[in-house]
Order: sequence, then C-alpha cells, then structure tokens
Amino acid sequence: MHALDQVEQLLPQLSPAEKAHLLQRLARDIGHSYPGIERVPGVAGGEPCIVRTRIPVWVLAEARRLGASEADLLHWYPALRAEDLVNAWQYVDAHRDAIDAEIQENESA
Repeated sequence: MHALDQVEQLLPQLSPAEKAHLLQRLARDIGHSYPGIERVPGVAGGEPCIVRTRIPVWVLAEARRLGASEADLLHWYPALRAEDLVNAWQYVDAHRDAIDAEIQENESA
C-alpha cells in the first residue's frame, strides 16, 4: 500500500481540528507559505500582514509580548478573526528572528 493510500484511509478518522492542522502543515510544506499571512509590495512596507488587512504580524506579536490578550487584539482590530491570530502565532513561531528584527527596526524608527 502506498503512503497516499494510507493517508486517504486515515482521513475519515481525523477530527475537523486535526484535518485543519494537517492542511496547514501541507500548505507550508508545499509552498513554504503560511495560510492567512501575505506580503504585498506597498502595504506596510512589504512586511508580512494578516490577509484582508494592513495589520503587520510583528504588531500583533509585540502587543502580545506587552500583555495584550487575544480578546484585546480582536477588540482593537475588528477586522481580525480568531483564525487570523492562530495563523499569526504560527508565523511568529516559525520566523521568530525576523519578527524580532521587525520589532527592533520599528522601535528605532
């Protein structure tokens, strides 16, 4: 049996959350990208932002470091969804050095 056949047999046994997690892992593996995060030239200096918004990921990361809760962020940024924060935290975890550099760069500006 091929690996793909095994995966197809296991899919019905996964919960929706497990399927979503698997989908995110596959998307990262295929495109080395992160769902819900995009870089658009001319928007926020080309820094990674939450899709549909101009909110840079580093802004959310810094707010969290300063003690903001997810509820605070969702209140302060009405365009954000809880799913956006999940995507942002995954991006931050995978790009910690780049996020730290963006925070430092913007603090010294």
